[in-house]
Amino acid sequence: MAAVRPDLARPAAALLFWVAAIASAPLPLTVTSSPPSAHPGDVVVLTIGGAGAAEPLQVRAFERDLPSFVSGGKRRALIGVDLDVRPGIHAIAIESGEQRTTYSLRVIRREFATRRLTVDPAFVNPPETERSRIERERERLDSLWKTWTPEKLWEGAFAAPVPEPANSAFGTRSILNGEPRSPHGGADFPSPAGTPIEAANAGRVVLAEALYYTGNTVVVDHGLGLYSLFAHMTDIRVHGGETVKKGDVLGTVGSTGRVTGAHLHWSVRLNGARVDPVALVRLSSNIS
Repeated sequence: MAAVRPDLARPAAALLFWVAAIASAPLPLTVTSSPPSAHPGDVVVLTIGGAGAAEPLQVRAFERDLPSFVSGGKRRALIGVDLDVRPGIHAIAIESGEQRTTYSLRVIRREFATRRLTVDPAFVNPPETERSRIERERERLDSLWKTWTPEKLWEGAFAAPVPEPANSAFGTRSILNGEPRSPHGGADFPSPAGTPIEAANAGRVVLAEALYYTGNTVVVDHGLGLYSLFAHMTDIRVHGGETVKKGDVLGTVGSTGRVTGAHLHWSVRLNGARVDPVALVRLSSNIS
């Protein structure tokens, strides 16, 4: 057998080494978002390509570290665009192993309605005797919003908890008796008293009790920092620690707490951000 000339063997070996190195190199990270641009209150789904299934994935947006999940074989993360996020280009940092990239998310101005109401002064400023209770409940909810269950508990599309469409929009600014109040952090549904309130998706009940402002209240943890709060119920039909499926009855519509009439208030927090529940329902097919 003829011997291989050394001067020819070396380039061939180098070529094979180069091909093997290219084949084993990680793919560059690619990022797409749905929707491609967002408004305050929107939920954005990031889909990250090139991230290895076994590699930890770090996503950071709006000064928050965000969890990720796998859906349809793709790595994804949900981003909540809070009510107070300013219009402009916002950088999202993504890291997987040694791969790093930055995605630019455009946030577009959203005009929120303002309503002026004259109501009983008792509904504007709570009595001093309730201040300590209100503060305790606020701190308790804030603590919930800052934590996240490491696994995804929801399954498939989100659905509205009652049949009636929302009649009080997310983000509405209210001026009560001439005093500006905090923007509306959820959506109100004008359902009659006694209407069953269904879980918008699967999760775990982490609060089921009466609170000062929201009355009989249920909070469902859907996992990965996504929470639903249902307020002003006549009665509560679940208990803390209970696992629920989409469509399970949580309670019935009522007028408990600081309200003037029966309706359902549904609010959603995503890794601490106040997001529009109606936007979450619209996004259904992308977050399964």
